Amino acid sequence: MATAMITNGSITIEFGTWERIFTGRARHTIPLSAVRQAITTDQPLRIPHGARKGLTVSGHTKIGVWGIYGGPRQLVSANRDLPGVHLLLDRASSGGEFDEVVLSIPDADRFVEALRAEAA
Repeated sequence: MATAMITNGSITIEFGTWERIFTGRARHTIPLSAVRQAITTDQPLRIPHGARKGLTVSGHTKIGVWGIYGGPRQLVSANRDLPGVHLLLDRASSGGEFDEVVLSIPDADRFVEALRAEAA
């Protein structure tokens, strides 16, 4: 399961062993200034769409990169058993790689509140 931390003006996402295989990275860092919107969701599996490079276990898990041929490019680590955080990014400010990030984390509401407080 991915973990997300807010430190030094950025969000750092650490991926677990299996997630690293499907996302192609152990860690991803996003400057807080690149986050346009942060939303919590009870159904994070419904957000990723389009062509993908990664893993889908129907109705249970999505891990990888979605939108590889068009549409918003999404970095995803979502599971039906956990609430989700949906981050809408300014792609240029975030490093030019992703438009959105979708994560399942146990404390999604608290994370989004902390993110909004940090950005204020």
